[in-house]
Amino acid sequence: MEYRHKTSPSPRKFKAVASARKVLFTIFWDMEGLVHVEFLEQGLTVNSERYISTFRALKLRFRRVRRDKDSILQHDNARPHTSRQTQDALSQLELTTLPHPAYFNSPDLAPLTITVYLFPQPKMYLKGHHYVIVNDEEVIVDVRRWYRGQWSEFFADGVRQLVKHWRLCVDRHGDYVEE
Repeated sequence: MEYRHKTSPSPRKFKAVASARKVLFTIFWDMEGLVHVEFLEQGLTVNSERYISTFRALKLRFRRVRRDKDSILQHDNARPHTSRQTQDALSQLELTTLPHPAYFNSPDLAPLTITVYLFPQPKMYLKGHHYVIVNDEEVIVDVRRWYRGQWSEFFADGVRQLVKHWRLCVDRHGDYVEE
């Protein structure tokens, strides 16, 4: 309870505004371009089972689009990525991953290309589009269209930036790199 003078104006009550809906997705790409995109249904979270299912789909996609090429996956150290169940599945699927240190020890080694390079550009593309959201299909179609419309050089630049960033970290003996 709040005590105020009788002549004080009553406090303003603010109405809660629903936050914008988000469309979550997992994306895999390499120097040649987009390999696989998988969208998460509203209300679901990424857990180990979901992540493993994504890797199974990715493995099939690799066979079709990258045939005999070896790939190394880089993902962060979120719990679904590091669980025993996920690690066993990655081993069974013969998918190699690049070891990734914990963020709290080395925040500068976070997958930089994702947060700085890969997501902001389509976000800018979608800015100003108004969707009547009954389901997320319109947004998903536009996101897919944007990524598919990029030249392979766009994705190659993202990988090069990642390599450059890792090299900086190594050259500085693990000292924090800020760009």
